[in-house]
Amino acid sequence: MQPSPPVGQPHTMQPGLRRIIAPNPSPMTYWGTNTYLLGEHELAVIDPGPDNRQHLEAILNAVAPDQQISHIIVTHSHLDHSPLARPLSERCGAPVLSFGDAQAGRSKVMRQLANDGMNDGGEGIDLGFRPDHCLTDGEVISGNGWQLEVIHTPGHLGNHIALGWGMACFTADHVMGWASSLVSPPDGDLTDFMASCEKLRASDWEIFHPGHGAPVLDPAARLDWLISHRKGREAQILAALHDGPATALTLAQSIYTDTPPALIPAAMRNVFAHLVDLTGRQLVAADGNIGPEALFELL
Repeated sequence: MQPSPPVGQPHTMQPGLRRIIAPNPSPMTYWGTNTYLLGEHELAVIDPGPDNRQHLEAILNAVAPDQQISHIIVTHSHLDHSPLARPLSERCGAPVLSFGDAQAGRSKVMRQLANDGMNDGGEGIDLGFRPDHCLTDGEVISGNGWQLEVIHTPGHLGNHIALGWGMACFTADHVMGWASSLVSPPDGDLTDFMASCEKLRASDWEIFHPGHGAPVLDPAARLDWLISHRKGREAQILAALHDGPATALTLAQSIYTDTPPALIPAAMRNVFAHLVDLTGRQLVAADGNIGPEALFELL
C-alpha cells in the first residue's frame, strides 16, 4: 500500500474537483473511501461514504460561504459509500441521487441465488438506503458549471454507476488502480461486470477517478488488464475442470495455491462468480441447482 494522503482534508485534483478521503482504511477500502466535491458554487458530493461523524464534518467544512451542496450522488449502496448520504442531506438539504436501492439492477440469476438463501457478497450492503431520485442509464445531471452523464455499470453491485465528466470518469469500485474490483455473488455478477468493462472501454477516457486509491491515468490499459485478468482466471477454472467435476471451494484451493487459508473463502466467491458466468454461457453445468456448494462440470 502506498502512503495515504491526508485523511479528512480537501485535496484539489484539478480546477473544480476536490477529494476528501474518509477515515475507513482497510484491505477492502485501501486508504479509505474517496468522496469527491465537484463544482465551484453548486457542489455535487459523489459518494459521501461511511456513517462517520468526523467525515460528515469534513465534507461540510469544505463548503465555502459562497458554495452550497446541490446534489448528493451515490455510485452504489455498499456500506463504505452510501450511509452518510442521508445525514449529509439532512444537514445541507440536497437530494440524494442513485440508480436505486440495494436490490436495483440485480440480475435474474443473482436474484435467484439471494432467494435461495445465499447471503451478501462480503462488503456489506446498506439495506436501508433509499435515494430521493432514481437515476437511469444515460441520464445527465447538471449543476452550475458542471455536467455528469450516468453510466450504469453493474457487476460489482447491481446498482453501481459510473459518472462521465467530459473526458474524465468517476468509476467508483468498478475500476481502481490498486486492486481489481470484487465481484462476489449474489451482489456481484461477473457477466454484468465484463459487459460494463466493455461499455467503459468504448469511450476514449483520459482519466478515471476511482472510489478508492489514486486516479487511473491510463484508463484503456487498466480496462484491458481487468478484462485480461478475468479471462485468465476463467482459463484456469476451465483447465481445472478438465480433471473432472469440482465445487467452487475445491477449484479455489487448487488455483489459489499461494493464498493464505483465511482468504480462501473470498477466493471461492470469486471462482463461484466465474462458474455462474460460465454456466450462463453454457460452458459448464451444475449438478442440480446453481449454488456455492454445487458440483460443476464441463459441457
